[in-house]
Amino acid sequence: MLRLLSILLLFFCGHTFAQRLQTRALSTAATIDDSVISWRRDFHAHPELGNREMRTAGIVAKYLRSLGIEVTEHVAKTGVVGVLKGGLPGPVIALRADMDALPIVERTPVPFASKVKTIYNGNEVGVMHACGHDAHTAILMGVAKLLSGMRKELKGTVKFIFQPAEEGAPLGEEGGAKLMVKEGVMENPKVDVIFGLHVAADLNTGKIGFRPGGFMASASDMKITVKGKGAHGASPWMGIDPVVTAAQIINSLQTIISRNLNLTQNAAVITIGAINGGNRFNIIPESVEMLGTVRTLTDDDEKMIFARIKEVAIKIAEANGASAEVLLPYTVHYPVTYNDSSLVLKMLPSLQKTAGAANCLLVNAKTGAEDFSFYQQKAPGFFFNLGSKPVNAAPTSHHTADFFIDERSFLLGLKTLSVMVLDYMDMKK
Repeated sequence: MLRLLSILLLFFCGHTFAQRLQTRALSTAATIDDSVISWRRDFHAHPELGNREMRTAGIVAKYLRSLGIEVTEHVAKTGVVGVLKGGLPGPVIALRADMDALPIVERTPVPFASKVKTIYNGNEVGVMHACGHDAHTAILMGVAKLLSGMRKELKGTVKFIFQPAEEGAPLGEEGGAKLMVKEGVMENPKVDVIFGLHVAADLNTGKIGFRPGGFMASASDMKITVKGKGAHGASPWMGIDPVVTAAQIINSLQTIISRNLNLTQNAAVITIGAINGGNRFNIIPESVEMLGTVRTLTDDDEKMIFARIKEVAIKIAEANGASAEVLLPYTVHYPVTYNDSSLVLKMLPSLQKTAGAANCLLVNAKTGAEDFSFYQQKAPGFFFNLGSKPVNAAPTSHHTADFFIDERSFLLGLKTLSVMVLDYMDMKK
């Protein structure tokens, strides 16, 4: 009986201690919010493209060191990794933020709007944080400050991953999460679980959007080259027309979605975004090149669609006396951003604790892609959306010159990531 009472006493004391730690974290978060906004505005005014985030990375690394966090720089070119070791044994939890901006001239009226210009793929371009990575970086810096202030009580280790080139590396370079993983970011110490967030300009501030399973699509580009036989435009019977063949292929590719995919389970997208062939109105060219993208929400759907694209293109070309070469993936492949369902179930109370149950919304899957998916191939992961649209305002589109987010959303992101870490540590006691 005494032994049972001792066990119960330990359980309730531990539970009370965990609650006290979370209460402290939530109250501390409010004092950090101004710093998060200040960091974000600085990053926004000084954006940097993928694999070129030297200034941003330098600020992050210096700040993490000031908190007494172990720092490794130049991971995957400009990435920064911080390791915070708690005073008690426990799991290794990774948190990820991306740092890169996009080649866009900003059009927002904010006083800290970017005026930066640079060279991208040989052309002068504007540079803008048009997807919210500046906010992600600032929020994670805030989480680092909050958790480092309670390191002695932490039951485990937190690994802060500040990643370059989520939007893709420059031509001819490696980068992003794939290179971070390749260079061992999920090892030493080995990561048990990883969490990440993305601001959403179409979801009201105060809301959190989540989804178990396929949350964001895999993304692959493709190149299809149709080879025929050139001829005079007035005598098509003397050649094999790759333009007509390409048109038939484009139309038939869409039947893969409408006739081969089980639409009651998942969605997918096949898009041809560019077609190039010929240079004169009365010449049938020898070849046509098509570029496109494929988006799927499961690995099985991806395998099926890849196989069908190749079959459709090659067989239609053969039926016309032409040939087709299909390169898929061509230069890019992001896996499905797949949220481990059991992990989502475990962590949903953490989201509800910070945002309120009514504000945690099960959302539809997105056909946009995220290279957070590469981390999820190494450890269970949970990636969610942080609502950042001002209430009663029209949403703006990510990756556009008018992209705008509500800075009042940052505090919820700071609180949620921090509480998720503390909750997960407490689950593993």
